[in-house]
Amino acid sequence: MAVNRVPVLKRCRSLDLDPVHLGIDKKSNRQSRRANKKMSEYGLQLREKQKAKFIYGVLEKPFRNYYTRAKKMRGMVGENLMVLLELRLDNVLFRAGLGRTRMETRQIVDHKHVLVNGKCVNIPSYQVKAGDVIEIKEKHKSAQRYKDILEVTSGRLTPAWLESDLENLKVVVKEVPTREMIDVPVDEMLIVELYSK
Repeated sequence: MAVNRVPVLKRCRSLDLDPVHLGIDKKSNRQSRRANKKMSEYGLQLREKQKAKFIYGVLEKPFRNYYTRAKKMRGMVGENLMVLLELRLDNVLFRAGLGRTRMETRQIVDHKHVLVNGKCVNIPSYQVKAGDVIEIKEKHKSAQRYKDILEVTSGRLTPAWLESDLENLKVVVKEVPTREMIDVPVDEMLIVELYSK
């Protein structure tokens, strides 16, 4: 699997992104060198795509596949794309507060700690549906790792479309989110414009 080894804060600076959206509390004191340079229309579109890929931890080919699926769905393509990305299993766990970052929740899923509707799922890109019940396996619930995670994420707000029971490490997807419920600073219309060229 391809791994991006560029430091996270450096990527955040170049994409003009607040690290809080990734679950990181650090701040970068440096300014981006290109801060006051004018950007072309293509540059703006590309930056929005890079931003969405970076936030959700998706590589180019799967991201393109999400776009193709979003096009086939009913409704606005950009909104469909954001909803598909938001309904990834690793993202749902991150939103519910069962991981400090999306990278960590991805690892938790990879290590087979997660049950979806009672079945073990180890695919981070698994698409959850409304009504799905996601929980950590019984044998891992007492692990120190989850106590540490809950200590850090206890103050994080859970989105309205999720119902999380952090004591039992359990999450219920109440409904499919709308674009208004997704607080990601990405202009999805620019991504659609980039791909529709």
